[in-house]
Amino acid sequence: MLRAYEAVYIFDSSLEDAAISEKMTKHHALLGATGEIALNLWGRRQLAYKIGSKESGYYIVAKFECDPTALPEFERSLKLDDSVVRWLISVDEHELGAPPMTEEQLAARARGDDDDDDED
Repeated sequence: MLRAYEAVYIFDSSLEDAAISEKMTKHHALLGATGEIALNLWGRRQLAYKIGSKESGYYIVAKFECDPTALPEFERSLKLDDSVVRWLISVDEHELGAPPMTEEQLAARARGDDDDDDED
């Protein structure tokens, strides 16, 4: 069963862009992800607070689909990489905003059977 995930990485800002790209390729190979991994490079930014001796980092946001059983080895690889300052992996269930409506809710809306009391 495949699930959609979103991962945010903060790399050591002293690394060259080519080195960061190489490390991302190495880590993402562990996922066995289906399809393309969408990367959003935020670049070098100031950290909100100092982490160890680091005051800035290179931010990357990745979206991918993979089997959940691949995540423990992937996280282990990130943990062992000294150039990764922080990371966070979360399930990417839907876009920002309200959750998708069920078929019953859509049918009720079409009939005009809203349960909202804010129209008073």
